Amino acid sequence: MRRCAPLLAELFPELATTGGEIESALMSADALKLACAGGPVNDNSAWFLKRDDALPVAGSIKARGGFHEVLAVAERISLERGVIAADDDRRALASPAARDVFAQYTVAVGSTGNLGLSIGVMAAALGFDSVVHMSADAKAWKKARLRNRGVRVVEHEGDYAHAVAGGRAQAEALEHSHFVDDEQSSLLFYGYAASARHLASQLAAAGRTVDAQHPLFVYLPCGVGGAPGGITFGLKTLFGPHLHCFFAEPVASPCMLVQLTSGRETPVSVYDIGLDNRTDADGLAVGEASHLVAPLMVSQLSGVFTVADDELFVNLHTLKSCLDVEVEPSAAAGLSGPDWVLNSAEGRAYLRAHDIATDQATHVIWSTGGSLVPAEERERFYERAEGLVRGRAVTAQVN
Repeated sequence: MRRCAPLLAELFPELATTGGEIESALMSADALKLACAGGPVNDNSAWFLKRDDALPVAGSIKARGGFHEVLAVAERISLERGVIAADDDRRALASPAARDVFAQYTVAVGSTGNLGLSIGVMAAALGFDSVVHMSADAKAWKKARLRNRGVRVVEHEGDYAHAVAGGRAQAEALEHSHFVDDEQSSLLFYGYAASARHLASQLAAAGRTVDAQHPLFVYLPCGVGGAPGGITFGLKTLFGPHLHCFFAEPVASPCMLVQLTSGRETPVSVYDIGLDNRTDADGLAVGEASHLVAPLMVSQLSGVFTVADDELFVNLHTLKSCLDVEVEPSAAAGLSGPDWVLNSAEGRAYLRAHDIATDQATHVIWSTGGSLVPAEERERFYERAEGLVRGRAVTAQVN
């Protein structure tokens, strides 16, 4: 990504101010800490919001892995075809000669939305034939945005798994194609893992130490598992036992939880235990966890908690009222993490089992997407959120 930063700055004006770096702010979120606690908290813990919802161009965490994979493929093809030499300036990947070569190749992906935006936009910008296979639950505005960027969108009747399978089959039938396999891609995984070093530098700049007395808790929304798994892998490499990562999944779509608790090496689906995989968190509506990531998480992940759809919308309201941050429902899943760890029976049991004191802990809630959501869609989110919050207030008064 560092090699290609000047190229990205040239392709996307939105990245000019960062020199082409794909990075997000680490925002102080102590206002959330006070709101969730119901008043002042007498400890030295700190809460932060990792703002991947505001990542330029793709507007989500998927820019990290998606851009990395497309750029890696573009480099490989250009080197193989003699378009560039190994030490050439990577801005040559945007040259007419490179675009003529890329036009002969298809880059395809199966997605519920955000990965499709990332892969589709990056591939189209370089001149690839860019195709995104989308599941039935993908949002209409995401399909429209892709088409406006010159991406071909193929719609599938089934869920995420059907879109991936359909995309893979069509790509394999083409002579020159690359299919981005969210279930198995190491290129995506390493793109996500690379974010760990930047977060470490942000924490250091904020004066937050990470060690046995100052543990780091990170809460990540999880769909198929590639993005949160890659980030966990990278952070675990840096912080070892002082890092405690937890995934947040929808109640109807806890594919990573199902896979890990099964204890099986073969795939297990949420459908196998009677769940329907229907959730308003469209980016997390995945029935079966990544076969690449799940085995790695057995030793690295601290736990998984589930979040009901209504809770996602209440979390949206909390983020807006406390921090003036607007995200999409799936991006708000991690907000339930600190309360779950600190106050649930399961969370407290984890803290006791590992002898963890939390009074000097750092809590990072990873916000994964939402800045590209159209205004009318965002208004619908907050209408529902307001209704739920008002309903809870009335119930509390009655009780």
